[in-house]
Formats: sequence, C-alpha cells, structure tokens
Amino acid sequence: MITEVWDTVRFRELPPLPLVRHGQVEAWVRRLLEMAPGLFQAEIAGHSVEGRALHHVWFGSGPRHVLLWSQMHGDEPTATTALFELFEYIRCYREAPRVEALLTGLTVHAVPMLNPDGAERFQRVNAQGIDINRDALMLQTPEGRTLKALRDRLQPCLGFNLHNQDWRNAVEKTRKPATISLLAPAFDEARGDNAGRVFAKKVCAVIRDALESLIPGQIGRFNDAFEVRAFGDNIGRWGTPTVLIETGPWPTADHDEVLRRLNVVALVSALEAVASGKVEDADVGRYESIPWNESKGLLRLVVKGAQVFGEAGDAFTADLGVAASPAVREREGKAVAVMAGEIAELGDLRVFGALETVEAEGLTVVPLLPGALKEGDTVPLPPRRNCTVRVGHPAELVLLRPDARPGMWNVERIIRFER
Repeated sequence: MITEVWDTVRFRELPPLPLVRHGQVEAWVRRLLEMAPGLFQAEIAGHSVEGRALHHVWFGSGPRHVLLWSQMHGDEPTATTALFELFEYIRCYREAPRVEALLTGLTVHAVPMLNPDGAERFQRVNAQGIDINRDALMLQTPEGRTLKALRDRLQPCLGFNLHNQDWRNAVEKTRKPATISLLAPAFDEARGDNAGRVFAKKVCAVIRDALESLIPGQIGRFNDAFEVRAFGDNIGRWGTPTVLIETGPWPTADHDEVLRRLNVVALVSALEAVASGKVEDADVGRYESIPWNESKGLLRLVVKGAQVFGEAGDAFTADLGVAASPAVREREGKAVAVMAGEIAELGDLRVFGALETVEAEGLTVVPLLPGALKEGDTVPLPPRRNCTVRVGHPAELVLLRPDARPGMWNVERIIRFER
C-alpha cells in the first residue's frame, strides 16, 4: 500500500536534507501532537551536550514495542525526515485496515534525531567530538545514555538503527550503487545466530522483498564484523535484535526524495510484517544471499580514456574518477547544501562502478581554466604547469578537444563539483 500512497504523504516544502536542523524536528513534533493528539504521544527523553531536546515520539497500542532511531551521526539525515513521513502515513491512513492492524499489533517508538548538535554542524560526531555509535559501553555521551535508557525502559522486541553510508559503496561484483544496505548485526565475535538475530534477518528479508522491484540490484549487505563498541551490536547483546538500514548513493538530482521514499517503504513493510506475524514466514536465505557491500567500489563520475597530464612527463591515456557526496558549505554567511567532490582515482578504472560515465577518447582533461568559461568556447591549452591533475585535487575540470586551428582547443564539457 505505501508504494501507492507515498506521494500523498511526502513532504514537499523541504530544505535539502543536510539543512534539516533540530528546530525543524521540534516543529514537526508539535504539528503531530496538534493534528493527531490521540494518535501520537511524545516526550523529551534527554538532552544533547548543548542542551537540545532529544524527542521520543510513539504511536500504537500493541503489546510489542519497536524502537527506531535516526541521525546518531549528525551528517546522516535521510531517515530523520523519512520518519516524519512515516508518521504522516499513519496519521492520514489510520483507518485503513493495514494501518489499524499495525496500530493494534505494535507500539512504535522513534527518536528522529539523536545527535542534534552534530546535525547543526553537519558532522558525524557529537559536540564532544565523540562518535555516539562507538559509545555503547562507556556511555560518555548524553545522547548515548539517552538511547541506552530508552532501550532498557521499553525492552523493545526490535530496533531499527537508521544511517547514511559513504556514496562510494557499491554492490559486490556488479558495481551498482549500494542505494540501500541492510544488516542484522552480530552480537559476538563469532557472528553466531540466536533467535533474535534470526528474527532480524527475517525482517531484512522482508525489506529486501519490498525494495527489490524499486531498486533492482542496488541492495547490499553491510559488513557484519562485530564492533564491540557499537550500539547496534550491543543492543543485540542486551536482548533487542536490531536491523541496520544504511542509505547510500543515487545518481539523480532528486536523490533526497527518492531515498526518503525507499526508507518509508522499507520501514512500513517491515513494521506491517512484524505486526501481522508474517515476518516469521520470511526466508532467511533472502537475507543471507544479499551481496556484500564493496567499500570504495563506486565513483560519482568516471571520465574514460582521456589524455591526462600527471605531475611529470607527457600526457598519457587514463581514466579519471571523481568521488562526490552531499555536504554543507558556508556561502556568504549562510549554510547551503552542495555536492562536494574531488579526484579520487586515476589510471585504469575498469573495476569501479560509476553513477555517470563520460567517454572521453580524443579529449584532454585539465583543471578548470580561469575566467567565465563555457562549453563551446575555443581556448589555447594552458601552460604545462597548469595542466596537472592528481588524486586529491578538487573536481573542477574541463574536457578539451583539439580545434582545426593549431594550438586551439574546443571546450567540450565543464565538470565542476564543490570543494
């Protein structure tokens, strides 16, 4: 059902997701309570280092409790907004039989933004500089202590740990983008199974089945090595199996919207299956056959077969790869969301996947020339010292084709990502 009605509940007037801040979350919580006071409840479960409220929202009256938390890394924002779109779906379709069954079968709890101080800065760590997801044992962060206390109080039958992953993650062997990656985390070094982990694997299988037709070949399995400090692994040890959902790359400019939709479909499908008991019929093999993530296996853009000037010597034929991901930059005193990129790979890049490929045989790639350059211009080749491209340089490049006039070159394409 959610795939058909998502367009009716999605948020339209939104800043780019990296610019969603704590104040927006507080406004959305107030709106929920005003529009559906009998359906949603909320409390302040704790406060961040800098005193921002950590909101705990819940709905449903079922005997089994489920806990979802998002943005424990401040620069991983997709699921925060997706959770409020999930709430909107529940509010708008509360009388639909499937939603009624969810409401009577489960009590669903969510902490939409666990690291508001990090979100304010669009950084991974909290205001102390600590990775909250590596604080499950020491509990040095107030945010980590809040999550642990909430888990202990609710004793949920399932947890959802909602993240964004590096945009360089590919699906093993196919090199397609790992747009969604799933994991039923290990609870010990041996990566063994118990009833809880098997249950989490079945939930992952349900999510795979719900998403596969939407993103065929773009679902990966996150590394399941046991991380002794991590919340997902330890919450499993404490008795609550967890499902990790990592949201990854998408090639088009509307990636915020597409990725939110995938998150909502995944969560609604999983919650419905848990509420109805159908999750017990899921095939664990559908989880265990998900291909692994391939770290650093994907590039945002590959320029294939261009003439390139390295740090020394004559031009040579090579591929050039750009890695890019959403970021926040200051422009004229204002935070703006950008796609920031740099040259990440140079040479024979046939083993990498790419969101975009440029066939550049017969073209020369050089750093972006100064001035108001545009495609179609004719320019001289810069001096050799200004032609060098190297890994780590900004992805500000121009592709040139030799002109009929000696010494002149046509500007075929300008490639420009933010620094």
